[in-house]
Amino acid sequence: MAKEKARDLRTGIALLWGEQEQPTRGPKPSLTPGRIAEAAVAIADAEGLAAVSMSKVAATFGVSAMALYRYVPGKTELIELMVEFILAEVPDLSAVAGGWRPRITRWARLSQQVHRAHPWLPAAVAMRRQVMGPHQLGWLDAAFAALNGTGLPAAQQHRIFVLIAGLVRTVAQEQQDFDQAQDEEWNRLTGELIARHADRFPHLTQAIAAGAFAPEPADPLEFALTRVLDGVEVLIDQAGRG
Repeated sequence: MAKEKARDLRTGIALLWGEQEQPTRGPKPSLTPGRIAEAAVAIADAEGLAAVSMSKVAATFGVSAMALYRYVPGKTELIELMVEFILAEVPDLSAVAGGWRPRITRWARLSQQVHRAHPWLPAAVAMRRQVMGPHQLGWLDAAFAALNGTGLPAAQQHRIFVLIAGLVRTVAQEQQDFDQAQDEEWNRLTGELIARHADRFPHLTQAIAAGAFAPEPADPLEFALTRVLDGVEVLIDQAGRG
């Protein structure tokens, strides 16, 4: 079996940063990477990421898929452009008062809004060897700006960012996967099963009776984010006393 050819990451970087070589001959390009990304985002928002293809995006412009390759080398680069497109509004947290906690909370909430508007985002950023553009790096820079006054080492600040970004992504994915009818059926069948074997699982039975599996709150991010930031606050206090 032939080994898949490794992609040239420099091509993706040039595309995201607007540094690709412009053709010096032939007709003036009628499309731009930005317009192509916008069309692809519209398809993903309506039909999901799996529905995005070079041919389908090309059809929105009335051109062939081959014509699109003049601007975007392939679907991997197209998805990177899509992520960059939806992250165009980089957070400005400078006006958020109250220190690091309100600022990083605002960052998380803004990220949550983007995930809600574009439910395909978790799948897109899960790609291996993803190249990042200025907008995506801008979100990372904003997170570091929020944590800048904590006094924590940069490595710990980065781990906190990864933790919070991962939390937002996980909650978004859970909401994306949730099916009300399937959830109700699972609860019914599992409840019957546990009831028949209550003597084998006494603590689980007691927890269920006490409401352990009650419906999620309206804001599923609130509890987890608050607990994570409580832990960060303890870490900051410990660093300050050290």
